[in-house]
Amino acid sequence: MAKSKLSSKQLAILLMFAYLISYLTRINFGGVILEMATATGFSKTELSAAVTGSFITYGIGQIISGWFGDKFQPKNLVLAGFITTSAMNFLIPFCPSPVFMTAVWCINGMAQAFMWPPMVRLMVNLLTPEEYVDATVTVSYGGAAGTMAVYIITPLIISVCSWKFVFVFCAMCGFITSVIWYKLCPEIEVIKLRKKQTSKGITKIIFSPLMIAIMIGIICQGSLRDGITTWMPTYISETYNLSNSISILTGVILPFFTMVCIKLTAHIYTHRFNNTLTCAGIIFFAGAVSSLLLLISTGKNAMCSVFLSALLTGCMHGVNYLFIQIVPSYFKSTGFVSLISGILNACTYIGSAVSTYGIALLTETLGWKPTIGVWTGVAVVGTVLSLIFAPVFKAKYLKD
Repeated sequence: MAKSKLSSKQLAILLMFAYLISYLTRINFGGVILEMATATGFSKTELSAAVTGSFITYGIGQIISGWFGDKFQPKNLVLAGFITTSAMNFLIPFCPSPVFMTAVWCINGMAQAFMWPPMVRLMVNLLTPEEYVDATVTVSYGGAAGTMAVYIITPLIISVCSWKFVFVFCAMCGFITSVIWYKLCPEIEVIKLRKKQTSKGITKIIFSPLMIAIMIGIICQGSLRDGITTWMPTYISETYNLSNSISILTGVILPFFTMVCIKLTAHIYTHRFNNTLTCAGIIFFAGAVSSLLLLISTGKNAMCSVFLSALLTGCMHGVNYLFIQIVPSYFKSTGFVSLISGILNACTYIGSAVSTYGIALLTETLGWKPTIGVWTGVAVVGTVLSLIFAPVFKAKYLKD
């Protein structure tokens, strides 16, 4: 294990801050998309193509980043990601059409991919197993705080200036973070893989029935987590006839539920169920119940809909914590921690890409209630898969 001048808590805080800014410079498009549609006259479907495209390139980039993360210095990969994403944010206000926006935001998605897998490798190499579990919870708070920042900053900037300045502000934050990361992030020793750590071995792991089930579960949670996060302000606006700024501001509640659900999930995992898939199945089920209640109550009370939407996305963040942050740590001995992390995270954004565009299409053709019915079905699929494969996971990775 490489050593760092930073303590485990200091490293976790640095990673949390970096993760926060990565969210700020990635999900801001979704946070401002409703105002963009109003100001530009472009349709939701046209503008959502940029978000969908970025999810696709982010997902593909996760695999590339994961492969590089096991071979090259993680610090430099993350730095390159921050510089590029800052530049793309700065370019968005100058794009004349959704086509140009989509192209720029696709590059942004690829740049963002060079952050999480290298961060996982940094934590695995610099922290003990106990410190790793604690650090992953802290870093997860960065994503929640970044989401909160988007939904607070966006309406404030829009009310004073316009949606274009949201991207300029985020670009400045990204450039500043690049400097901080370069100054403070430690480097680790890059070890050449042994001959027995072959691509054949990693292929066998990835395409096992257990890992395929986990990847499908990740796709399910990604489709719910990011799809609802992107479109919840629009859902509230269209269902309850609230203004764009008020609807966007309702998204602030999502991060609070995210932090609570991640903390609760970590507690359940460490104190009740050490089987990752059993715990994921329980959290998936809670999300399914939340979605069903949302379906029943839609159109009756705005705050109730916000609460249930936030609870559903919070549950999916809990599942994401288990699958994306805990599962890769079981593969430290393979030498492919970053690659496995990248592949699993890529599955999240397969779901994200499908749902972000799919929700826009579903709501424009069928309306919100059938769409929420689909959300419930997806959560049920995740529940069933997780619980069916929980005994397999226990037999393979939790042997006494």
